Amino acid sequence: MPSAQQLSAQTASSARSRNMSAIRSTENRTEVALRSALHRSGLRFRKYARDLPGNPDIVFRRARVAVFVDGDFWHARVLREDGLQALRARVAGPNKSYWLQKFQRRVARDDEVNTSLRASGWRVLRFWESELKSTPEKALISIQKAVSAKVERR
Repeated sequence: MPSAQQLSAQTASSARSRNMSAIRSTENRTEVALRSALHRSGLRFRKYARDLPGNPDIVFRRARVAVFVDGDFWHARVLREDGLQALRARVAGPNKSYWLQKFQRRVARDDEVNTSLRASGWRVLRFWESELKSTPEKALISIQKAVSAKVERR
């Protein structure tokens, strides 16, 4: 018969699994709200361009502008803004080294994607999900400027 601690661990594990499976990598509310605002402003775009590095969330092909909506947790905003020590302080649990490596790899991959797209002549815009939630108009203005600047130059 399993001990109380084992049962607790199993319950926590199944709850964690349920929570993790509910996290969406595409079509999340913030992304959908940004796309709706862009569409209302008259901009037309493509979603999830699989042929481009990093599969940008929103793509303006003619203007060569790629937009990413990065979740603060999954794209390690703490690591980007406050450094590795701050991330170490935030990450807890038995798999701490696994998560630290995972976040560092993701940040490095995001940088590689940016470099690759820019080398191909694309303008890359990245927005933190929390910033989009608090001030979506800033992102909308940035995207409109980037798209109109690229289109005017052609």
